[in-house]
Amino acid sequence: MSQENVEIVRPFFLAQLSDPHIGAEWADGDPVAGLAAAVESVRSMRQQPDAVLVSGDLADNATDAEYEQVRQLLAPLQAPLYVLPGNTDDRRALHRHFGVPGADGDPVQYSVDFGPLRLVVLDTTRPGEDPGALDAERLGWLDAELAKAPELPTLLAMHHPPLVTGLPACDEVGLPAADRRALGEVVERHQQLRRLVAGHVHRTMTGELAGRAVLTVPSTYVQAPLNFSSAEDEWVAVPAGFALHAALDANLISHVQLVH
Repeated sequence: MSQENVEIVRPFFLAQLSDPHIGAEWADGDPVAGLAAAVESVRSMRQQPDAVLVSGDLADNATDAEYEQVRQLLAPLQAPLYVLPGNTDDRRALHRHFGVPGADGDPVQYSVDFGPLRLVVLDTTRPGEDPGALDAERLGWLDAELAKAPELPTLLAMHHPPLVTGLPACDEVGLPAADRRALGEVVERHQQLRRLVAGHVHRTMTGELAGRAVLTVPSTYVQAPLNFSSAEDEWVAVPAGFALHAALDANLISHVQLVH
C-alpha cells in the first residue's frame, strides 16, 4: 500500500514523573541530580510532552525551598505542570507553589480537559502518615467528577496505587483493602476511565482494578528492589524512569522509559 497519502496524526502526550523526594538523604543517590536527569531524558525525546504530571512526593521535608527547587528543575520541560500530593508532601505548600485548585489544606483534587484526554487527580494521602486512605467524601467527589464527562477518555492519577503488590514493604504503606474495594466500585461505574496511574512504590508495576489497567512509575530518586520476603525498606541503584501517556482518538497507550 502506498504511504504517500497516509496522514500521521500526532497523539497528545502526557509525561508522568514521580517521587523525586527533593531534599531526601535516606538513600544513596542525589535526588536533585536524579530529577534533573529525568527532565533531560524527557527533553531528549523527539516527542515533547504537551503536559507534565508529577505523581507525589515532590519534596521530602515539604519546605518552601524544596518546592521552589522542584519548580526550577521542571521548568526546562516548558509544558503545563500538574501535581498531586504524596505522603511526604504538604497540601498547603502545593497550593502556594503550584496553584492547585481547592481550599488551603483540603485534599488536592481536580480535573483537566486536554481535548483527547481528561486527567482526574485524586488525593490518597493521610497527612503525616505514610499509608494512604480514600474516605467516602473523596470517593463521592471522584464519582461526581467522572460523571461530568462520560464520553471523554480519562486517566485517573493518584499517589498510592490501588493494588496489592505482593511486596511487604510496599503493601504496609499502601491503601487499605476496604478503600481499594470502594474505589473499584466507583471505577466500575465509569466506562470512559481508561487507566489508573500512581507512584509511591518506586518501581514499575501493572495490575487491574475493576477491569481497568493500573500502572505505577519509577521514582526519579531511587528504586525499590523486587523482594517478596522483607517488610524493610530497601533501595537499589538501578535506572530511574518516567511514563509517557499517548492519547490518540479513543486510545490511551502508556510507555515507561528508562532515564539515560
